[in-house]
Amino acid sequence: MPHMDRNNLLTIGFSLLTAACLVTPSVLEAHVTKITITSQVPAFDGQSFGSAGAYEKIKGIATGEIDPKDPRNALITDIELAPKNANGRVEYRTNFTIVKPVDMSRAPGVMLYNVVNRGRHGGPAEFHAGGDPGDGFLYKLGHVLLWSGWQGDVPLTTDGTDLEGIELPVARNAGGSSITGPVWNRFSGVKGNTQSLGTMGRTPVSLETSRAKLISVVSETPAGVKSGVSSIAGTEWAFADCRTVPFPGTPDPTRICLKSGFNPALLYELVYTAKDPIVMGAGLAAMRDVISFFRYAGKDDAGTINPLAGAVPHVLCMGNSQAGRLAKEFLNLGFNEDESGRMACDGMNPRIAGALGGFNIRFGRPGDIAELYDPGADGPAWWGDYVDDARGRPAWGLLHRCEATHTCPKITETYGGPEFWYTRGTIGITGTTAKKDLPLPANVRRYYHPGTTHGGGAGGFKLGAAATDPNVLADNPNPERETDRALYVALVEWVVNDTLPPPSAYPRLTDGTLVAPTSSAMGWPNIPGAPKPDGVMAPLFDYDYGSSFRYNDESGVITNVPPPIRRVFTPLAPKLDADGNEIGGVPSLLHRLPLGTYTGWNPIPDGALKGREKTLTGGYVPFAKTKAERLAKGDPRLSIEERYPNAEAYYAAAVRQANDLVQKRLLLPDDAIRLLNQMNTEMETSKLFQPSGHR
Repeated sequence: MPHMDRNNLLTIGFSLLTAACLVTPSVLEAHVTKITITSQVPAFDGQSFGSAGAYEKIKGIATGEIDPKDPRNALITDIELAPKNANGRVEYRTNFTIVKPVDMSRAPGVMLYNVVNRGRHGGPAEFHAGGDPGDGFLYKLGHVLLWSGWQGDVPLTTDGTDLEGIELPVARNAGGSSITGPVWNRFSGVKGNTQSLGTMGRTPVSLETSRAKLISVVSETPAGVKSGVSSIAGTEWAFADCRTVPFPGTPDPTRICLKSGFNPALLYELVYTAKDPIVMGAGLAAMRDVISFFRYAGKDDAGTINPLAGAVPHVLCMGNSQAGRLAKEFLNLGFNEDESGRMACDGMNPRIAGALGGFNIRFGRPGDIAELYDPGADGPAWWGDYVDDARGRPAWGLLHRCEATHTCPKITETYGGPEFWYTRGTIGITGTTAKKDLPLPANVRRYYHPGTTHGGGAGGFKLGAAATDPNVLADNPNPERETDRALYVALVEWVVNDTLPPPSAYPRLTDGTLVAPTSSAMGWPNIPGAPKPDGVMAPLFDYDYGSSFRYNDESGVITNVPPPIRRVFTPLAPKLDADGNEIGGVPSLLHRLPLGTYTGWNPIPDGALKGREKTLTGGYVPFAKTKAERLAKGDPRLSIEERYPNAEAYYAAAVRQANDLVQKRLLLPDDAIRLLNQMNTEMETSKLFQPSGHR
């Protein structure tokens, strides 16, 4: 494609929009048929943001229909078993929210579709893209924001809240009877006498406990080997709520109650038969259609004007954590092509998303987070086609379908530590054999945030305290915020102006920065009173979900419950320096001038899963403040006073590092100034460099 400047791209975008507005509803297949705007009010109390001015917030409900016969929708699990309207289509209704400049002539034509996480706006907190504008980062850019519901077990809302739900159909057998199938739930570290099942779309066929099985487990290895397994008699538990009524409580298909109460030291596993599965995959089609409508359509079938008609020729899609996993599956299943063959998203950032998920599976739970047995790492974690010989699967990649239709977006993939340690992210770098680096396609950049917790820490330049429990690490303050803001701007420039973003930066086999997840291979220092990384890494499993499951699509029907484990693979981990800090990736300013060791892992301190990676959590071990303190503790890492002679030296080094990051387009100038001012203030108040001088 020849280079085009922004004006040419805008002209083409508006031409496409004009053409789209002329298409009659009868020509369209699956699409949004109706939008109902329920409110339109000033956003952020009328606050003005630079040249973009004031914003407004529009909320509503989009009604759409999916053609089950269209090949683009054929991959939706159970779509053929969903109820049809008079046109033979499958209907849905979804919430949507738009936040846009009041005067769209002041907007640059960029829309960010922020994939909701469990219905919540949330998204990248560092952007403050929800109800709180923060420092106005996105709004000063003049960008339009759009959210909509996609997760079938988050109900449609009508109360005006910012929870984006969706109304999807329930699959039924041809004669109208309920579809049934086996499902499982796992509980660990829980206490009390009642636990929620989260059964929407997984309702028990019967509340009779004789038709289900509940076990307790004393311990379970990372490879899934259980010890101390006990079956709990059906008379000792119930599908019920015992929070206010003593056992057997109030019958409730969404909860289970244990007569003796749940023991937080044990793991519990429940298997039962569920009925009436939601057609979860239809939510991906709804997401596609909502983006496409607000990008291309002039009005709905009833004549209601699209409030963004002709104004957003460029669309970026960002998903955070669970929503990022959904974004990957969106591409994997080919949903970036709408039913008119157009692209939904021009650019995409699946952020802190190591795997896929149960988004298009019968009785799937989209909110699952990669615990044992959960589907998610069964489909491809890599972008280009790769033959997964280790699991006996043919060549496939996340971009396989969009490459065939020329609808692949420009992608920046951003990871932090737990995406390696918990959600098996390095499989996307090395494949299942972990013997070589897989090449990245030309439209993909990958950036790793070394030494961060899930989503990054709060930042700052204070020393902090170590954990008092030797089995666990303190909270990790190392931030991702500023790097992600710079990378967002780079993605916008790539999409709008075809300006290449910074080169990919992540650990690799070829440069020795990706190694086995052991103390010796990583180079973990022997820090007194701190746990080691050995045995913490979550393995990759080769599950046998049964013959009705489509592994490369991460879709279909799971018939083996719990699924047998055929093979276990151990992902890799980043190499460390002498301080235990990770090498490779895009280190934050704090990471470049560390005040401690920042890890992407943090073990569970006790219970049945002791020693394994605590859900999506990184850790921190501060440096000793003085040499004398370090020697007294036997800490091999240099102290603060041995590293930085005084506050002036630390600040001067920070200026040099910040300038380097700005020049590499990995830190925005405004953020660099803010960080340096924050550092100056915090060094004064924390007396970090006592008795040296202060700025």
